[in-house]
Amino acid sequence: MVTGASTADLAVILVDARNGVTEQSRRHSFIASLLGIPHLILAVNKMDLVDWSEEVYQRIVDEFSGWAARLDIHDLAFIPISALLGDNVVERSRNMPWYGGAPLLFQLEHIHVASDRNLIDTRFPVQWVVRPMREEWHDYRGYAGRVASGVIRPGDDVLVLPSGRQSRVERIDTFEGPLEEAFPPLSVTLVLADHVDVARGDMICRLHNQPRMTRDLEAMVCWMVDQPLRPGARYLLKHTTRTVRAVVDELRYAVDVNTLHRSDTIELQLNEIGRVHLRTGAPLLVDEYRDNRLTGAFILIDEATSFTVGAGMVLGTEI
Repeated sequence: MVTGASTADLAVILVDARNGVTEQSRRHSFIASLLGIPHLILAVNKMDLVDWSEEVYQRIVDEFSGWAARLDIHDLAFIPISALLGDNVVERSRNMPWYGGAPLLFQLEHIHVASDRNLIDTRFPVQWVVRPMREEWHDYRGYAGRVASGVIRPGDDVLVLPSGRQSRVERIDTFEGPLEEAFPPLSVTLVLADHVDVARGDMICRLHNQPRMTRDLEAMVCWMVDQPLRPGARYLLKHTTRTVRAVVDELRYAVDVNTLHRSDTIELQLNEIGRVHLRTGAPLLVDEYRDNRLTGAFILIDEATSFTVGAGMVLGTEI
């Protein structure tokens, strides 16, 4: 779920009306909160098997609302449905006249996600340096990547990190032609006015709005393999377009997804979530995950197998 939901704007948590809120429901909701998904819908399914009971539905709503109040969920909605019979899926259900809200499809189609984008902090991780090496493009040098956040326009003064060189955006190129502006999640090629030294893994940003350059990360990590995470373990850390070596300096605590209580632990097991302090072999250009979901996220990779073993969200850059 972690990798699939990392770019989602909305999550639907499906609950069986007969069983109520289970550990899996809480786990998925907690992960959705960690991932910063701004909209969450709890769909209470199989209402036909509980005789369309408003009492059963309300009990689930009250239980989940009390638990979710401790999470960072900005928009939470509840919908009673019967997926088998189609009640409250596309059209309002006649079997549940006590429900006054919209059906599921209407909610999905009318969720407003445009305001969820970070259009203030300009971040452009460079994925590739484009040099066609053909006579008609003899002097062409562009920097390809995906706009992580902010808005970029020709004429903008920019800063290239980590070198600290300043330049100006001369043109924004795409396969279909030049653009007047670029914003997330567009993939574009930036052409700068000056021939500055830019490589894969560098970050283009604004002069007075920069990410934090650091080798120390405080992060929440979702562990995804049987081999547990322990302090002292070494991994590859992939952040945007940059990959560095990293060591787990300290495992601060694990989180119980049922109670949301923190507990001391010496390792993170499969599917467990905990807070760690990481030390990287080279500086990274990061933002806190709550401010920028792309530059605040990373994955941990096992060097021996090249498998992704964990996904992390940056909480801060201080010990």
